[in-house]
Amino acid sequence: MFKDIISTKGCVTLHAFFPKMALVFFTAFGIMLGACTMGSLAALLFREPPVAIMLTLAKEIKIWAIVAAIGGSFSTFEILESGILQGDIKAVVKQLFFILSSFAGAHLGYFVVVNLSLGKN
Repeated sequence: MFKDIISTKGCVTLHAFFPKMALVFFTAFGIMLGACTMGSLAALLFREPPVAIMLTLAKEIKIWAIVAAIGGSFSTFEILESGILQGDIKAVVKQLFFILSSFAGAHLGYFVVVNLSLGKN
């Protein structure tokens, strides 16, 4: 289903805009939860405090979850550049929505991790 979302030029068609936003959101969310969970399991193996490791990872991995969810930064910046230089505002707005969607997913993942660790900072 998601292979039809991105055309050969890297642009997203209008009917696939919302599924792509959902994919980006849940990818960032999953990266946050998965990285923190696996990191805390590794901390258990080496007798480190898992909650502290989970919170540290949540703070450090957030930007990487955003970048990974939008598919790396180069394609996004290329579309932003071509949209600005060629006057295609629609492509710029779409990319900004994808960036916001990935930020929202990563931030929700961070919020869940902090609340699962009982808010210990």
